[in-house]
Amino acid sequence: MRDTLEHIEAVMNETSLESLWDMHLMRMSGYGFDRLLYGYTNFRSGVSLGDVEDFFILSNHKRAYLDKFLGEQLYFHGPMMDWTLHNSGSKSWNIVQSALENGELDADQMRVLEINRQFGLNAGYAISFPAVSSRTKGAISLVAREGLNQDDVDEIWARNGREIELINNITHLKIHSLPYSNPERELTKRQREVLEWVGDGKTIQDIAMLIGRTPATVEKHLRLAREAMNVETTAQALLKASFMHQIYLPDGHV
Repeated sequence: MRDTLEHIEAVMNETSLESLWDMHLMRMSGYGFDRLLYGYTNFRSGVSLGDVEDFFILSNHKRAYLDKFLGEQLYFHGPMMDWTLHNSGSKSWNIVQSALENGELDADQMRVLEINRQFGLNAGYAISFPAVSSRTKGAISLVAREGLNQDDVDEIWARNGREIELINNITHLKIHSLPYSNPERELTKRQREVLEWVGDGKTIQDIAMLIGRTPATVEKHLRLAREAMNVETTAQALLKASFMHQIYLPDGHV
């Protein structure tokens, strides 16, 4: 218990996303899970999870696997996906084997299952995090190291599952308190600044005076911010940048 408390304290004190993820990989490996795939979206709508470019993804899987699973959008047909979208908590991959034996997997799910097996993803657990709104969803897939079967994993979970789930939930919350960058959605310092002033209720003319530029220049920075966020309105850009923790950054952040 003391070791777990010390780990949680370290998680809460971490200020680097990269270091936090490395810490989490090492901790989960200690339980027998050596490949992780964490995903989160703020843009879920109905059956859609939004633009894959807006997903927040952390993983140590091989690039070849991620290119297939994410690049070819196979994730939506993952055998555990339906459970993940409609539940919170943790679930053994044994439900996939049961569905297979009962003939309940469709052709797309069977294809994903076969690709998983090709890459050695044979046993594991899924954790679906509680959603803070109908537009958000986050989950993590914990893949057991080679040599462990699902019965082995279920035994690990019987001993340590409560602790593993707690650590993953805390890490999930910590991840979303840290700024992160997406090369496809990254704002410049000036774009962040003008969006922050918009968020504070300032007009174009107000912002121009505050930053010592012309209104036309302010409009240009807002247009580029909208393009960077791939949205149509400044309000949407402000919302998306806020979700991505790209504005209102601590002093000293470049």
